Amino acid sequence: MSRITQTQARPAARGSVPATGRSHRGARARSGQWAAWAFLAPVVLYLLVFYAYPLYRNVELSLRNYTVRSFVRGDAPFAGFANYAKVFADATFWPALWHTVVFTLVSLAFQFTIGLALALFFLTNFRLSATLRGLFLVPWLLPLIVSASTWSWLLNSESGVVNAVLSWIGIGPVNWLTSPDWSLWSVIIANIWIGIPFNLVVLYSGLRAISPAIYEAAALDGANGWQRFWRVTFPLLRPVSAITLLLGLVYTLKVFDIIWIMTKGGPSGSSTTFATWSYRLGFGNLVPAFGPGAAVGNLLIVAALVFGLIYIRAQRRQALA
Repeated sequence: MSRITQTQARPAARGSVPATGRSHRGARARSGQWAAWAFLAPVVLYLLVFYAYPLYRNVELSLRNYTVRSFVRGDAPFAGFANYAKVFADATFWPALWHTVVFTLVSLAFQFTIGLALALFFLTNFRLSATLRGLFLVPWLLPLIVSASTWSWLLNSESGVVNAVLSWIGIGPVNWLTSPDWSLWSVIIANIWIGIPFNLVVLYSGLRAISPAIYEAAALDGANGWQRFWRVTFPLLRPVSAITLLLGLVYTLKVFDIIWIMTKGGPSGSSTTFATWSYRLGFGNLVPAFGPGAAVGNLLIVAALVFGLIYIRAQRRQALA
């Protein structure tokens, strides 16, 4: 009897965990999982409500023949890819595609170049540099309707400030907003002005993250200012530049309000892009074409998705290199 008592009283073997300890650890793991799901649930819900469902709804609209009555009743017949075929066959497709490409590429090129130049300028600390950087943020902080209305007033053919300045230097008035030759460039100028502060802020942060010791080492090796920019600054700024251009591309592809307020895509469709065309098809006609309008919007989504995948693939290759 005493041996049995001694055996029972012996401590547990090394490495063995009491059942109560295992149950406590399992309870902690389960509580941690529930906590993680509790924190993740609002994000998942937000993505489903504001991203997944609108995307599904837009795709569903593009695949059905919707009218005002069927849109309300929800009994639109299935049309397949007929709406996409109608969009591709439309005479507006190729001009709108060209305007979208020109608007996007020219805006990105000037926004990035001017933003980088300003970021390099503000990298040297001087008096009132912080104040000037704050003033450059004004175009970015203003509501787009205010910015577009301001540019409409500046570029007005009769009473605009720009034409007044041009007349002082002997150049005749330009029909910025009413001429098919100038309307697209007018909205491009306004969009460049609005997008420069974003490029300035992001690129300035990237420049500040580069260690000054690298520049000192390059200077000791005999590199001049231009060589330091191309051999040191630009390569180290490449990841920041890539995400800046990607975000600018996604934003510029879907620019609608600036163009619509300034020119409404005219005159004669000379400043029509996919964003304004999609709106006009769905809401700008007496007989709305919801299906083709949604199809044009999906083309913009696909374009942004393709460039996003290209960026992700490039980042993976750079990480593996």
